[in-house]
Parts: sequence; structure tokens; C-alpha cells
Amino acid sequence: MLGLDRADQETVTRARLKLIIAAFSFVFLAIALRLAFLGVTSDPNGVRGGGSEAVASARPDIVDRNGEIIAIDVKSPSLFAEPKRLIDPDETLEGLLKVLPDLDVNEVRNRLNSKKGFAWLKREITPAQQRAIYRLGFPGIGFVRENRRIYPDGPSFSHVVGNVNVDNQGIAGLEKYIDGRGLAELHLAGLATDRQQEPVALSMDVRVQHTLRDELLKAREKFKAKAAMGLVTNVRTGEIVAMVSLPDFDPNLNGDPRSDAYLNRLTTGVFEMGSTFKSLSFAMALDSGKISLSNSFDARAPLSFGRFAIHDFHPEGRVLSLPEIFIYSSNIGTAKMVLSLGVDAHKAFLKKMGQMDRLRTELPESAEPIVPKRWGELNSATIAFGHGIAVAPLQAVMAVNSMVNGGYLIPPTFLKRTEDDAMKVATRVLKPETSDKMRYLLRLNVEKGSGKKADMVGYNVGAKTGTAEKVVGGRYAKNKLLTSFTAVFPMDRPQYLLLVMLDEPQPTPETHGYATSGWNAAPVAGKIVERIAPMLNVAPRAPLSADQLLRDIGQKVADRR
Repeated sequence: MLGLDRADQETVTRARLKLIIAAFSFVFLAIALRLAFLGVTSDPNGVRGGGSEAVASARPDIVDRNGEIIAIDVKSPSLFAEPKRLIDPDETLEGLLKVLPDLDVNEVRNRLNSKKGFAWLKREITPAQQRAIYRLGFPGIGFVRENRRIYPDGPSFSHVVGNVNVDNQGIAGLEKYIDGRGLAELHLAGLATDRQQEPVALSMDVRVQHTLRDELLKAREKFKAKAAMGLVTNVRTGEIVAMVSLPDFDPNLNGDPRSDAYLNRLTTGVFEMGSTFKSLSFAMALDSGKISLSNSFDARAPLSFGRFAIHDFHPEGRVLSLPEIFIYSSNIGTAKMVLSLGVDAHKAFLKKMGQMDRLRTELPESAEPIVPKRWGELNSATIAFGHGIAVAPLQAVMAVNSMVNGGYLIPPTFLKRTEDDAMKVATRVLKPETSDKMRYLLRLNVEKGSGKKADMVGYNVGAKTGTAEKVVGGRYAKNKLLTSFTAVFPMDRPQYLLLVMLDEPQPTPETHGYATSGWNAAPVAGKIVERIAPMLNVAPRAPLSADQLLRDIGQKVADRR
């Protein structure tokens, strides 16, 4: 049919190649023409070409791990003018102001008198406003249906999901991450429509998120705290199940991004984490093989470095065993333990645990940890108990996850991930027996130490408290505290980690004048665990004591041998 000699394969092949090249050329020509059209019709002030649908702004839905909608596009009318067709711009402006009194008079007047072919007047008006303007009957005034981003949960996911601008382009959080994955380029080519995009499935759970936020709101009010933060992670996959930073904002409304409410303290804030950081010191000591649970350190006197001295908050005034140092949260004992291993070993361990470098996740916003420029013995001594180094809370949580999941450092993620996928990106940083011993210490601290108020029956919680004095004017302020509580459950087979933080909580009669973590962050964490465990399919189980865990460790060691 094509007049080709069927026996001449070279001719047939050459014809096929020409056909393929022609097809690809046609596709690229279509894209180039579309880009050229957008370039010609786009208004320099952010105006898009007219049409019945603004499909270039379509975004994929964002859903939680169970398919619940977190962010969705809806069609919304926007008002535009064709200044060349207007009969009387002043009369038109006067009529529009009766329906839209919030219009910027000078700006709209300039646009109506510009004699352009197209000019935006107001984006995202209501259907009622559209009907009222339509009845005015002004020629040269029209409407275009655009995609408007809606967040059904209001502020609940604001710091994670972020928000979009008036053109429906992601400017923060996961919305910005989605654009960075190629959505912006598809928009430019006019190829991103709401019918072509698969929903983005997060690792988060709407139910757990609302519960966490509810309890943090109550805690912030009860303890008159400046801010409250919390997150829940799956220790086996690195998935972030919930994340809340208060104050927060409503992404459905326009706000000032410079406001304190727009700061996600869990990823873009860096803090001295206080005694929760001691868990890293103990993991380092036990993993070194040079220190065991049977070792002890002298905590009878303060540890002096020239004019500096390290004290215990509640001094025991005696030699303490390693478990006692943990449950009494002894600064002196922890510092001596770390110093016995050396400054270089300490720095190398924190580097390995991801505490010395910026943590990268799907959220574009992250903070660089603050570490000493010159790191000597005094630095190691204070960093051992959580002062002198500032990290993002999510960064510290990543390290604690590795202490209870068998020793694997797993990068956190806001997207769904299986345990098999997690192992592909995991790095072994601790021996399995070190992880077992840390589970014992964490459970012991809830039974006999500062974590008692988080001991929810049936969930075998293990935890560590942290109370850090904030730096004000270059000095530590004793009356301005940052309290934190890291809880892991269930300790027989750890699955979830909860972090609760309160910024400058105030003492209450109920706390007997104390503002430390064991009196505020710990009971808040206990309430959260009790509420979210059933949502996460963690069934109540028989009580598990720290001594039982210790016996299990001995049996595991014997089995390995």
C-alpha cells in the first residue's frame, strides 16, 4: 500500500523511523505552541488567559493513610474584566463596589481603564456574589471557574500540608513538595488536570492528628504555655502518623507568613532537648561494649570545669548504677559516663545518629542543628544531658526510634511506607542487644522514675522526660523551661513513639509548684497514648515489668550465643 518493496527491509525500517520522528515532533510542537500561547496571553500581574476552566491550576487530592481527604480542589468563580469592551469604567466600578466593597478602588480603577484585553478583578468570589454581579449586566465583565484549594480540617494539618497561593501553586509544606515533583512543569504545559492526577497518600492518620491536637490545645491552656508540640511516629517504618505545632494557622484563610503561627517548631525550630537527649548518651555507652548495665558512676559531688560546675536537679549524693543514673536523670552520672568514652567518640556517635546534619524530609522547611564550633570536654559533658547542642525535635525522634526498633536509623517520611521499604533506606547504627537494653531502661523509668504519670495500664509505655532551661540573653533562665516527654509503646514490641513538648509551661496547684516535664508533659502524653492506641490497633495486653524485659534480654543473648 505504501509502494515499498517488502523484500527491502532497510527501506521499511527507514520509513518506520521517519514515522516515529514525525510523531514525536508533533507532540513537542504541540507543547511548544501551548507554552507560547500561555506566554502571550499571560498578564504580567499574575493574570491567566481567559477560558471556562483554569485547568492549569489543578492539584492532586491529598489523603491520609486511610483515604480521608486532607486537601482537595473545588471549582470557584473568579471575576475578570475585558477593559476594551467596557462602556463606562467608572459606572462599572461603582456597581462592583456595591457587591464587593473590599475591592481596592485605585487598583481596580487602573485595571478597568487599562484598555487591555483581560484583567483580573477579584479571585475566588462566592456564587452569591457572582449572581449579584451578573444581574448588574455590565458588558466586558465575566467570570472564570478556577480550582480553589480547600482544607476540610482547617488548621489541623497546616504545618504539614502547608498552603497554596492565589494561583493554586504550592508555597509551603507538602503542597510545595508536590509542585517540586514536576506538577509545576505540567501546569505550564497545560497538562495537569484534576482528572489526570492520582491522590497523594500520606502516612498520617486524621483520627490520631485530631486527638493529638485536641490534647495539646488543652495542655497549652492548662499550663499557660507559649507553644505546644507533638508528633507520633511508627518506629519500624519511620512514618509520621501525626504532627502538631501550636500555635497553628488555617490554610483556607490568608494570613501573615511572618506570624509565629506559621513556624513548624518540630522541623524548622531547633532546641536544646534536655534530658530526653540522655537516651543517646546511654545508647552510646551501652553500644561501645565498654560500659554495661552493671557499671556505676560517682554522683556525690558536682562535676567541675574551672568556674563551671555540673549539678543534679535532685541530687542523690551517692554512687549510682547505670539504671539509677537513667531513672534519677543524673547530669553528673551521664556526663561522667560519656567523658569516659572520649570526646571524639561522642562526636562520631552523634554524627552517626543523624544529629550533626540538617534533617531532610518531604517538607521543604528544615533547620540546621546548632553544634559547638570548638568541641571540648565541657561541651561533651553538657551535651551528654541535652545542653549545648540544638536540634530539630523530629531529628531527635529519629535517633530514639533506632534505640527501640532493633538499632536501625530510618529517615522519617510523611508518605506511606512498608517495613520492607523502610529497611531499604535504613542504616544499622546500634547492636540489637543495645536496643533491648534501652527498652529496659525506658520501661524502668516509667515504673520507678520520672515517667510514672504516663504509665497507662495495658500499653506498657517506656519513656524519658526532659526539662531544659531556655537561653535568654546568653544565659540559662531557670524560670523559662522547655519540657519534653518521649514515650514508646508497647515496650514488648515497640511500634509507636510519641513526643510531647511544652514551651514555658507554668506551675499549677496540681503540680505543687513544679513546671518540670514529669508534672506536665508526662501526664499529657499518658492521655494521648490512652486515646490513640486503639486507633492504631494496639490492643491492651498483660502488664510487662522492666525486670521481665531484662530477663528476656538475657534469654536473647543466650540464644544468640
